[in-house]
Amino acid sequence: MPKRILQGVVTSDKNDKTVTVLVERRFTHPILKKTIRRSKKYRAHDELNQFKTGDSVRIIECAPKSASKRWEVLTAEQA
Repeated sequence: MPKRILQGVVTSDKNDKTVTVLVERRFTHPILKKTIRRSKKYRAHDELNQFKTGDSVRIIECAPKSASKRWEVLTAEQA
């Protein structure tokens, strides 16, 4: 099964080698037929501490790096 890749914005880079990424998804409500925005935060591994708050990044699933990290930063998104 392929690893998932998500796109989001870094909301925190205070921890060493870790960034918090806010990923937003949009979907149509099954009954109301209205577009709904839902967001979720993921903690991702950033080995070189190169990503800062506000950066747009892509993250990929990986083996657990710690108790809360199951993702690692793949690349920065070019806007």
